[in-house]
Amino acid sequence: MAPMRIALPKGRMMDQALELWDRIGSGIAPEQANTRRLILPSRDGRFEFLPVKPSDVPTYVEAGVADAGVVGLDVLLERRADVLQPLDLGFGACRMAVAAPEGQPYPDLPGAVTPRVATKYVESARRFFAERGAQVEIIRIAGSVELAPLLGLSHWIVDLVETGRTLKENGLVVVDTVFASSARLIVNRARHKLRLDDHQRLLAELEAALAAPALTTSSARS
Repeated sequence: MAPMRIALPKGRMMDQALELWDRIGSGIAPEQANTRRLILPSRDGRFEFLPVKPSDVPTYVEAGVADAGVVGLDVLLERRADVLQPLDLGFGACRMAVAAPEGQPYPDLPGAVTPRVATKYVESARRFFAERGAQVEIIRIAGSVELAPLLGLSHWIVDLVETGRTLKENGLVVVDTVFASSARLIVNRARHKLRLDDHQRLLAELEAALAAPALTTSSARS
């Protein structure tokens, strides 16, 4: 049987995912950690890890070129990929939030002004306000959305918040929570049926690892 392919989001979440796979005995060899290879084999040969942009993880899994993947719920909800979501991995915890300059009215503006909302997460913001019956103008921003209200481009922003430090340093405060987010294991529907035993084994191993006391990355890879 060919190795199971796992799409991982480049960055800290990938490091956390690889540490979790280390705990089930299927991490990568230490010399692979800083390689530029596009496909990373696990030490035991059971898995192949595909480091990709976070927003691309659902695409690889939905298309079936990866059996499974690890991705933040924020990306998953924004992309709305047709994949299975069998397990909340717990790490990468943050929240999607509405933030505004201190003193800025919310959820309504005076004079029946239509609020302008800057965000990278257009679909998530649109659904959030639509579910509340709020009329807003969504402005797509690819860079630092915190800048938009400071320059008068928007009244509010919708963005991921972890510690809140960036908001605080720019005079912004959280005024509402859209949803809580964390890393999720996602699985291709067709591949799940074809490799049911392998997928169930992986789920059982990951659940056991998550329930056990955490190991440090250094001790897990020694």
